[in-house]
Amino acid sequence: MQMLGRIGMMGLGIALVSALSGAPVFAEDKPIEDGSKIVITSPKDGDKVSDSFELKYELTKGSEAAHAHVYLDNQYQKGFPGTFKGVSKGKHQITVTGANKDHKLVSATQTITVEVQ
Repeated sequence: MQMLGRIGMMGLGIALVSALSGAPVFAEDKPIEDGSKIVITSPKDGDKVSDSFELKYELTKGSEAAHAHVYLDNQYQKGFPGTFKGVSKGKHQITVTGANKDHKLVSATQTITVEVQ
């Protein structure tokens, strides 16, 4: 009976950590570690930018990575053309993450913050 209690508490702990972090905790959601690297080259972390600006990054492909996914404030930018347009004033988070041909994320990622003037 005590073992069941510990298992139940572990499940509750995993759910709580997931809810607080905003990130999935389960193994099947874990990014693929394939040796890829992402480097955002422009803008730089902390840069002040206009409401329209170009994003440049380098993806060094590992064994799985085929392309990258771009996120603005944790929102996936499907079909991202390379330039953000009409971004509201204030601080914004940009994340670039590698993905394989099936769009499953690999561990290569970089996040920066910019301030739109």
